Amino acid sequence: MFEYLVPRPPDAIIALMEACKADKNPDKIDLGVGVYKDDAGETRVMKAVKEAEKLWWKEETTKTYVSTVGRPDFRQAMVEMMFGETNPVITENRIATSQSAGGSGALRIGAEVIKSAAPDTTVWASTPTWANHIPLISSAGLKIDYYPYYNRETLGVDFHDMLDHLRAKAKPGDVVLLHGCCHNPTGADLTHAQWDILADFLKNESLIPYVDLAYFGLGRGMEDDVYGLRKILEICPEALVAASCSKNFGLYRERVGLIVVVAKDEDTAKIAQSQLGSIQRKIISMPPDHGAALVARILGDKSLRKLWVEELDEMRTRMIDLRRQLSEALSVQGAETIAAAVKNQNGMFSTLPVSPEQAEALREKYSIYMTNSGRINIAGANKNNIPQLAKAILDVL
Repeated sequence: MFEYLVPRPPDAIIALMEACKADKNPDKIDLGVGVYKDDAGETRVMKAVKEAEKLWWKEETTKTYVSTVGRPDFRQAMVEMMFGETNPVITENRIATSQSAGGSGALRIGAEVIKSAAPDTTVWASTPTWANHIPLISSAGLKIDYYPYYNRETLGVDFHDMLDHLRAKAKPGDVVLLHGCCHNPTGADLTHAQWDILADFLKNESLIPYVDLAYFGLGRGMEDDVYGLRKILEICPEALVAASCSKNFGLYRERVGLIVVVAKDEDTAKIAQSQLGSIQRKIISMPPDHGAALVARILGDKSLRKLWVEELDEMRTRMIDLRRQLSEALSVQGAETIAAAVKNQNGMFSTLPVSPEQAEALREKYSIYMTNSGRINIAGANKNNIPQLAKAILDVL
């Protein structure tokens, strides 16, 4: 039977990572893979995670299953952190939650919920969006379509085009996939004023927001990064939220995520809760527990939470400073738009206006690795190689 399998091309990001590893140039710069790196180019385990692991090692007494929807303490702590402890959707018991295998697992479970509730709905994604959004959601059997978002000339958000397109093309009940903060791959986020307008728009057009919150805490700070999500929850009666702990807790390989369904009332939320458990059972049966136990411990312990917030702030401020340095290095005649965009965008990513041919030239001539779309991971740079990086970018442009 296996002779009938058709070869598949390698994942573009994995192929880029392998090419970078094979490059013998000691001055190579890896801006491709979407993981946080420190100045030494290492993705270290956070101190708060290490301390939580020590405590958990002493306290854990069993490796038996938790449940199909995961740890209640993890789910409660995450929801309270993202939504706010007194948010009406929590106090009115209008939410259903499930732990998931990373943010990707959360997105897939959410897609399965949508498919069960409204199989003919369309999910609208931004242009561009995270590449894995499309296979994760479409493989659940949902139709995907796109709305304009990032203008590669202005390097900003085409907000009015976004609303006009959705108003003209989306039908009531359709789902709009949104990046809660630190848009991947562009780093171009909505302003607070735009989130205010968007929330009212979605309610008035009877569209369902699906907020992907993969990088909160790494943009402009925790409160700022959840502004859009909380505005959505304030205005819209229904929503889905997918969250990841890979970036902000550094728990990449532990696969820690959360899916939240916000319903109109408590009874509907109870039905959604039963769906989440059933869907997870069909996909992977039980979610992995170790990373979620660490997150629950960190968020539930004042000293560990303080240590985690301090580390997260260090990561965030370092990336903001790298953006400033790269912006200043790019600030030459003819590149003012790029310089301003790099400085003003948020999180780990920016999308530069380079062509696939220019991205290839950066790899071949300068050992600078970015995707063909021009997406860069700013955390892959450091204060020592910023001048080299800026010079190469300006040369190919």
